[in-house]
This record gives sequence, structure tokens and C-alpha cells, in this order.
Amino acid sequence: MLKSLEIENIAVIEKVSIDFESGLNVLTGETGAGKSIIIDSINAVLGLRTSRDLVRTGASHALVIAEFSPVSKAVEDFLYEQDIEPEPHNLILQRRINADGKSSCRINGKPVTAGTMKALGEMLVNIHGQHDSQKLLDTEKHYLYIDEQMGDNDLLARYHDSFAGLVKTVKELKSLKTDEQAKQRRVEQLRYEIDEIEKAAIEPGEKENLLKEKEMLRSLASLTDALQYAKQALCGDDDTPGAEGLVQSALAKTESEGDTYLGEVNTALAAAAESVSRAGEEIRTKLDSLDFSPERAEQIEERLSVFYAFSNRYGKTEEEIAAYLENAKKELESIVYADKRKAELEAEFEQSKEKTYRLALELSEKRRKTAEEFEKRVENELWFLNMQSAQFKVDFKDGPISKTGIDEIEFLISVNAGEALKPLSAVASGGELSRIMLAFRAVLGEKEAVPTLIFDEIDTGVSGRAAGKVGLKLKEVSKNAQVICVTHLAQIAAMASTHFLIHKQVADGRTYTNVRPLDFEGRQYEIARIMGGMNINELMLENAKQMLKEYENDNI
Repeated sequence: MLKSLEIENIAVIEKVSIDFESGLNVLTGETGAGKSIIIDSINAVLGLRTSRDLVRTGASHALVIAEFSPVSKAVEDFLYEQDIEPEPHNLILQRRINADGKSSCRINGKPVTAGTMKALGEMLVNIHGQHDSQKLLDTEKHYLYIDEQMGDNDLLARYHDSFAGLVKTVKELKSLKTDEQAKQRRVEQLRYEIDEIEKAAIEPGEKENLLKEKEMLRSLASLTDALQYAKQALCGDDDTPGAEGLVQSALAKTESEGDTYLGEVNTALAAAAESVSRAGEEIRTKLDSLDFSPERAEQIEERLSVFYAFSNRYGKTEEEIAAYLENAKKELESIVYADKRKAELEAEFEQSKEKTYRLALELSEKRRKTAEEFEKRVENELWFLNMQSAQFKVDFKDGPISKTGIDEIEFLISVNAGEALKPLSAVASGGELSRIMLAFRAVLGEKEAVPTLIFDEIDTGVSGRAAGKVGLKLKEVSKNAQVICVTHLAQIAAMASTHFLIHKQVADGRTYTNVRPLDFEGRQYEIARIMGGMNINELMLENAKQMLKEYENDNI
């Protein structure tokens, strides 16, 4: 249950600490004193949406800390799932709201998201108020009350799983029902692409190796051209004499003169002829050693052109091309075998539909039986809450199968004798809705898994004898769960196990709201104020005292 609540800088509250007790805790105070701020603070620390408007004017941030003790096994399991170590017997929730609107949440000191805080909060507290009563008007949610009373979580889980499987099968079937011509065009395209890639027989790393070989061949071609030019220049050919032939001709000419005067010239020409001859031999040897193949260079260019063509369609690397091929094969297989898969899915659909519908019928039958008991118990509670002429019925209509089953459930009521049963929205007033909600909680109280219930002005529109009945019912509900109630009614306040007064004051030009627990004398004065307003006399105080005496025994 909620043990304590600390609030700092929320609206007109500067700092407040409230220690709640088990049983019925009541909050009272004048209109505008700040009762709604307490509820807003609890909503904030439970992870609900907040606004920076909550932050007190001039403060940098607001802070709400809630302590819960003891905690259930389900809460401990949730904490372990979130990797949060449970504290012995205690759970601390903290919400900080900055003036810029940003907020942070902590559970036992560990930062968490607001969503995590909200999920945990739903396991700790249920808040019921005028807004909550309006939920009764939403017919699409009426089945939830019946399911809560039914309490067969196993059946509900089996139905939800079966329906989810049915939806999945339907989606897959729809995806297979494509246009046949478009499907055939896609098959032809995929087959062409697969054939083209497979014929290319591309190997991993092949492109890089080809580029390296191309660069090497480019270098060989350049060397070969240079050596061929040198060979032509030195050795000549059939049409043109080279340097070697010209030097030999020059030597032959000078030697034919036989004059000693040309001896040095002859020697030099002979040496030149020998050098040129050696150079020619060296060039021929180098040319013979080079393995340049123009045919290979052409093959490489042709092979690289395949990569260039594929790069715009299938991928720039061998890995990307291989992946494209694999995906194309899978897509082709899925299309080619779509008819087979379609037949399998249609069989699965029929089986899943039959199973889901069978579970839906089982769920509907159990809901109807539960509804019969629920109707009687709610009518009894309404009778107790001073609505003796009320008739309540759970109306069932067959609907299409959906995630909630095949039942369209709506609550009907007649609040006056002789009146026909009609939808809640057409009959019940605000005060009657509050009592109907309280009747629901009383019926569902034995199954209430949440340890703390908060009723925010659920007595609106209720007065007189009915108010006393509402108080008694709240007292009864508080025996199974902690109840915190914001009220304007003396009859309800008098039945409290613990009574808090919310009051505000002005100091130094600022408004401050405070909360303090009341002793017997304080409760007597507050109940007298609620009954009589500002003009409190001895008779009102005596009446208040008698009310407290009447209800001070918890065995009401």
C-alpha cells in the first residue's frame, strides 16, 4: 500500500509530507485548497503524463516521492525483470519535473522511463474519479469488467494467442494475392538476372586481381614499346639500316683506304661497332624475356566490362553481386512456390479460424455465466447505495470475431421503477455513475489485485442518506484494500480510519497549501465545517461529535 507521499514545489504546495495508513484515508478541505494537486502529484509519481505547469512558480523543479510497503510478489518479479533490486519490504518511486518540462523517473534510485514507471504504477494504485466514471459510458470497454470478474486469465491468454496467429496467417495470405501478370513479369526478370549473374561466374576478389594484372600489363607494354624502338634504331630492318649497320659501313669504308692516317678513326669505329652490337644483343635478350600478351590485355578489358555493367544493376563488389543473386533466387522461389504456400496457408487459416472461433464461443459462454452473477451482485450493491429501484443488465450481441472475442457487450440500467432498461449514457446522472462505479469496485473488490484504491470526489452529486451509504461502501472496500478518498461529504469523512485536512494560507504574498492529519477534535471541527460552512456553532460541533462516535468502531 501507499505508505508515504512527499511533494515539493507542485503548484501551490511548497513542501508536504503525508503518511497514509491502511483502511479508509480521507482528504477534505475547502474548495480550492489543493485536493486535486495531491491527486495530480500521485499521477505524476505513477508515470502518467505531466506538464511543466505543475512546477511551482519560481522553482527550478518539482519533486514527488512515494513509498509503498509491503509489495507483492508480482511487483518484485517486475522489478527483477527491469534489473532493479527490490528493497526489503519497501518500494520508492521518484519523479522530478523540471521547469523546462523535462522529467526523470527513478525506482529504488535507478533511472527508468516514464513507461516503465507507469507499468509498475498500474500494479500499485487504481485511481477512480469523475473521469474514471465516464469510462462506464464507453461500451467498447464494458467487456473488461466482465473479464475482470470472470478471472480466467488462462482462457483469455489462449484466445488472444490464437487470434494473433489467425491475424498473422491472414496477412501472409493477402501478401501472396498479387496481380498474376505483374508476378509473371517479375519471374521473367528474376530468371534473366539469375542466368546473367551465374554465367558471369564471378569469383570473390576477382576484380581486384584483374585490375592489378591490367596495371602490370600496361607497364610491360610500355617497356616493350621502348625496347622495340631501341632495337629498330640500333639494328634496323629490311628497309632501313640501323645504327649497327651504319657504323659497320663506315668502318668498312675507312679501312678500304689502307692509309695509316685513318688508323685512329678505324679503331674508334671498330669499338663503336662492337658496343652497338652488344647493345643490340642486350635489347633482343630483354625483349625475349618479356611476357607481354596483347590478347591477355584484351581479355582483361572484356572481363572488367562485365563488372562495370553489373555495378549499376547488381552491386559494385563481388559480395554485393553474390548477395543480389541469393536474394533473387529466394524471391523467385517464393513466387514460384507461392501457390503451394498459398494452399498451405489456406489450410492453416481454416484450422486457425476454427480453433479461434471455438475459443471465442467458450469465452462467450463463460462471460454470459459470469454476467448473470455480476448483474445480481451489482443490483444488490446499487440497492445498498440508495438506488433501490435500479435494474442492471449486461446485454450481449453477437459480433464479428475480433481481438476481444465475438461479444458486443453493453451495460443497460433502469434507475426508476417502471422505466425500461437503457444504455448508461442515456439514463445515469453524474452522481449515479459514481455510485455505479463504486458498486462495480465493491463487486470486484475480492479480485482486486491492486493494493491501493484512490477515489477522487467519487461522491459528487450524492447527498443525504445516499452519501452515508457511499461512505459505508467505501469503508467496506477498504477492508480488502487501502482506500484514499477525496470527499466533500461529512458522512464519508466521519467514517475515515485516517483523516487529513488540506488547507491553504497566504504568507509574504505567496499561497501555500499544507496537509496535516487530524485528531478527534480536529476531525470534529472539520466535519462541522463541511456540514455548516463558515458559521460553526455548538450544535454543529455536537452533531459532528456524534457522527464520529457512531462510526469510530471499524466493524461497520
